[in-house]
Amino acid sequence: MKILITAGPTREFIDPIRFISNRSTGKMGFAIADAARQRGHGVTLIAGPVTLPTPTGVTRIDVVSARDMLAAVTEHLPRHDVLIMSAAVADWRPAQTATAKLKKEAMSATLQLEPNPDILKTIAPLKGSRLFVGFAAETGDPRAEAQRKLQAKGLDLIVANDVTQPGAGFAVDTNRVQFLTATQCTALPLMSKHDVGLALITTLENLYTSQNP
Repeated sequence: MKILITAGPTREFIDPIRFISNRSTGKMGFAIADAARQRGHGVTLIAGPVTLPTPTGVTRIDVVSARDMLAAVTEHLPRHDVLIMSAAVADWRPAQTATAKLKKEAMSATLQLEPNPDILKTIAPLKGSRLFVGFAAETGDPRAEAQRKLQAKGLDLIVANDVTQPGAGFAVDTNRVQFLTATQCTALPLMSKHDVGLALITTLENLYTSQNP
């Protein structure tokens, strides 16, 4: 398979110094990319601003904002069989970005925001026979929200986790996830993110084979 993976956060700039972002480090997405390459698949990794080294044999494309990531996914998706959207894309961006640093004394106490594009919904017309995988990082039991996203975004599979659980949040090398499809939910124990990546790739190999006998 040829697999396109997004990883890490996006940054939405208020001015050249300040930005809106989140706690994603990209470790999960990079682990999936490494696992997929080890299994012999062709991998393109679209990475937000992270400090991780590129996995061996993986083609990497660096982006900054949600709109940058959407443009990169739209450009590269046609050459891939699978899309894994593990990036934590910012839902909102400042309505205006200043070209020079805003001085505290001149700044408003209210920041006007506007929504970023939903990448999966935007590219839904390009899906065709491709497998689309989403992620649901939640606080508390993630299953209900994961099932909603699975249906709303037309996904084949979604990976859900509770980021408040020890060892299952951001900036750690382990995770505890659930794989949800339209008909099945598989809960995995706490394991390394690399092993989660291997489990995900195995699941996708089986799905791909069943759809392309």
